Amino acid sequence: MSQSLSKVYVHGVFSTRDRRGLLDDLWRGELFEVLGGTANGLGCPSLIVGGVADHVHMLFQLGRTITIAEALGKIKSTSSAWVNQTRDLSTPFQWQGGYAAFSVSHSNVNAVKEYIGRQPEHHARQSFQDELRELLTRYEIPWDERFVWD
Repeated sequence: MSQSLSKVYVHGVFSTRDRRGLLDDLWRGELFEVLGGTANGLGCPSLIVGGVADHVHMLFQLGRTITIAEALGKIKSTSSAWVNQTRDLSTPFQWQGGYAAFSVSHSNVNAVKEYIGRQPEHHARQSFQDELRELLTRYEIPWDERFVWD
């Protein structure tokens, strides 16, 4: 086969630095558009972006010529620059240093889209930390509490 073909779905999760609730309801939707648009521009079609004041979830299709680290790094840096250029925050905006990325099977794409779309309701009952612990456990990813919450 001379052609390279792929369809890899990624559920990316990352928080604001120190999980500060800086993502204001008034402009969070615009931020989601920036996040999704950046993914699209990288050749990583965005299916949905959602979240709450302290973190975001993204579901996107990984482009076949880019790594997860490159995609999420560029998405985070572009969006943090947008926040700093367009929002008058008291301190410079930053995302956490890391991220979590989970594979999603084609058959589970709709369920993950629904989950991401329900983030405000979900976080009325569960904290970001507990949510991430649950995801890491479900995916059997070992983590160290000392380093996951930067």
